Amino acid sequence: MKLLRVGPPGAERPALLDQDGTLRDLSALVDDIDGSLLADASALDRVRAAAGAGVLPALDATGLRVGPPVGRIGKVVCIGLNYHGHAAETGQTTPAEPVVFLKAADTVVGPDDTVLVPRGSVKTDWEVELAIVIGRTARYLETDEEALAHVAGYAVAHDVSEREFQIERGGTWDKGKNCETFNPLGPWLVTADEVPDPQALGLRLWVNGELKQDGHTSDQIFPVAEVVRYVSRFMTLHPGDIINTGTPAGVAMGQPEPKPYLRAGDVVELEVEGLGRQRQELKDA
Repeated sequence: MKLLRVGPPGAERPALLDQDGTLRDLSALVDDIDGSLLADASALDRVRAAAGAGVLPALDATGLRVGPPVGRIGKVVCIGLNYHGHAAETGQTTPAEPVVFLKAADTVVGPDDTVLVPRGSVKTDWEVELAIVIGRTARYLETDEEALAHVAGYAVAHDVSEREFQIERGGTWDKGKNCETFNPLGPWLVTADEVPDPQALGLRLWVNGELKQDGHTSDQIFPVAEVVRYVSRFMTLHPGDIINTGTPAGVAMGQPEPKPYLRAGDVVELEVEGLGRQRQELKDA
């Protein structure tokens, strides 16, 4: 299934995109697309049954904002330097273990919402990523099979980053990762049954129509199952939590001088194979 949330910020309603590309209203069946729904197999079965029976009312998508596909996110866990190509282009050693950091849940916005360039920023960068959406409480997982069984689905994420704040201002990466609007997510949560191999997905990103990133999840240093299993050793993952799994080569930081960092007025478009497409216009904060 392709689950999504539509409507104004803070007032999104649950919806489904059917096989014909028609937007369907789920409001009569579920309150929201969130952790409580993703952890409830019987509720998800009811949604599947209603979609299959063709009884869900259609929604007019004209002018309708698409919000983040998951509501009430508890935390966003991110994996840094998780593609061989990205580590190489930035001159960094391939990590022996996953590099883990956190983004605040309030950085998450809709896939086509405005991204704000922070005040004083001169190094705002782009990063297309595959996002994992957790569907079952995960702690101390032992096997890859266990890990994948705790995944509800996948989505497109844009891990926007301010490199000066992240790297040159001391401390941890948090300052460069948690600026307002720095995690567009969606358009859909695609349930795991429709993504049989998360290591077989292409990722692409364009800036002002120019292709900048053209990668593949097969280049991940730590694949999806290993990432979920690893993170579960250090923190409890709850239904509705998000894991951003890293970005392929092609970011501004990895390009020759003058590096083409983002500015107000730029347009970024990105996609992950089978998971939909995002488009953001940048403005000054």
